[in-house]
Amino acid sequence: MLQFRPWIQAGPWIFAVLVAAVAGVLDWRFRRIPNWLTVSGFAGGLAANTILYGWPGLKAALLGALLGLGLLLPFVVIRSLGAGDWKLAGALGACLGPGQMLSVLMGTILVAGAMALAVVIWKGRLKRTLLNIAHLLGALFSLRMPGREVSLDDPQSTKIPFGVAMAATVLFYGIGRAMGRL
Repeated sequence: MLQFRPWIQAGPWIFAVLVAAVAGVLDWRFRRIPNWLTVSGFAGGLAANTILYGWPGLKAALLGALLGLGLLLPFVVIRSLGAGDWKLAGALGACLGPGQMLSVLMGTILVAGAMALAVVIWKGRLKRTLLNIAHLLGALFSLRMPGREVSLDDPQSTKIPFGVAMAATVLFYGIGRAMGRL
């Protein structure tokens, strides 16, 4: 394999940071992550990894996308996560590969949890939120759909823009990699 300068090898990360930044802004502002962004992010991740690393890069990109999509699919099915967030995870997985995508997902869960806790405390809805979490987990483990009151369908539910949390995590990791700390 040819030796590339470090900034060229960072190509998939640079692309992931750009996709995540745009997704974060759109999710924050409009609460939507459009298909044009997720599809182009997926295709760009596949292309960047394939060009830089050949067949092993393509394999890693596909495994990263499958990891992101597979781990978040149950939450989309029970309507506790939006499809745009789910597709963003697939696109970022295609850019980052499975190992780095797993780190990003774990970081995203921590960031989203901190965001959710802050919003719930701010709005004084801690008790109701804990009950809703219990209902969601019960539905997940019993393989049934939760009630409408604990899904994204409820207009009264407090929603956290998961795409913003994922974007913040990717930006954090990207800056850490650029500084040589991660």
